[in-house]
Amino acid sequence: MKTHTTNYYDTFIEIATDCPVTNGEVPPVKGDAKTAANIQFDMLIKNPYKYTSDDVLFQVFADKHDLTEAEYEEARKQFFSKGQACLRASPLTKRYGWGVHSNHEGKVALYASNSPEYEKFVNDKGLKVVKAMKSSK
Repeated sequence: MKTHTTNYYDTFIEIATDCPVTNGEVPPVKGDAKTAANIQFDMLIKNPYKYTSDDVLFQVFADKHDLTEAEYEEARKQFFSKGQACLRASPLTKRYGWGVHSNHEGKVALYASNSPEYEKFVNDKGLKVVKAMKSSK
């Protein structure tokens, strides 16, 4: 079975050109269940450079489907047997004003779009810089 990945290396994902905010915002909790944005934000803000994009996206899937840890290994194989949207499509980069840096190991961290670190990454000639996907066409 072919395995796909969403991981980037030595890359910075800028916020989308149509992002409605100019600084990083904490995604609001809607009702009882956490949104994908809440799960991604909590994982990355508390643990910079601990997880890969694949780890984060699979955890959202696992949480949304109430998987037990015993089910993770097989479910992860199935999840990545098909291509998945990467963090360029994340609400964090499209709606809430967070850039995502992937280091040389593919581990990711969040940076608010109004931070000096964000500007440093955007202007770093040693990094591949890509824009998040726009919400509208």
